[in-house]
Amino acid sequence: MCGIKPADRYRPRLGLPLPLIIALVLAAPSTALADLMLYPTRIIISGAQRSAQVEIVNRGQKPETYRISLVNRRMNEAGDIIPAETPEAGEQFAETMLVFSPRQVTLQPGQSQTVRVSVRRPAGLADGEYRSHLQFERQPDINPQNNLENVNETARDQVSVNLEALIGASIPVIIRQGQTQAEVSLQNLTLSPGAGDQPPMLGFSFRRTGSQSVYGDVVATFTPANGKPVEVGRFSGVAVYVPNPVRQAQIPLRPPAGVVLRNGALRLTYSEQASAGGKLLADAQLLLP
Repeated sequence: MCGIKPADRYRPRLGLPLPLIIALVLAAPSTALADLMLYPTRIIISGAQRSAQVEIVNRGQKPETYRISLVNRRMNEAGDIIPAETPEAGEQFAETMLVFSPRQVTLQPGQSQTVRVSVRRPAGLADGEYRSHLQFERQPDINPQNNLENVNETARDQVSVNLEALIGASIPVIIRQGQTQAEVSLQNLTLSPGAGDQPPMLGFSFRRTGSQSVYGDVVATFTPANGKPVEVGRFSGVAVYVPNPVRQAQIPLRPPAGVVLRNGALRLTYSEQASAGGKLLADAQLLLP
């Protein structure tokens, strides 16, 4: 999965009123996300494989510079990806085994760059899954007009600041050594009714065991009594990482016109993506009166 975050560093710039500043800050993350494309959004290196690559594409309207680094992240029970300084029990980082190039790229609009990743396994590496994240961090736009030393005397009397959000994305790089396996189940299905414009939500939990992460698509279908099943919800590219045994989640349900979520059965499935074979990993059912 691809994680997008607003960076916590901002730069001063002159001449913008406060309401516009606020609007720019709120709009910046979604704009920057649209401008940056990574493919694939996860890398798995297993068996005798020694290398992989990821394409970074600037889909924006101006040149962008991205600094590339390896970071360690973990998933909490809510599914959030958060920084990790030291490994916890059952957690193994991959950063010491990974080499990548280049470390910084400047891309013109529409231009792409291949980032090559190779793995150097030490002798006697224990079986299991090792994971770190390749991070792509947007660098600030250095514009001489933004330099305070270039401001005339009239402008010096004005106080205004532009908060320019710096956006980064990270993708997991997973090394699987030797024999690894995982099992997953879906549990604790609970339907919460919608309120106002909000759709009903199906809450549930993943339960994972074994020595590797799982990744796939979640699909909810509803089958009314004496009727045919219809899809009412979908999430693509959902992961549960080692060492997490549990991930809590919920999915909004949007039944088609004329379908009411009563007197039938909600079925939730978790399957590998079609590109990986589409194997069913887990399913569960909730009967609705």
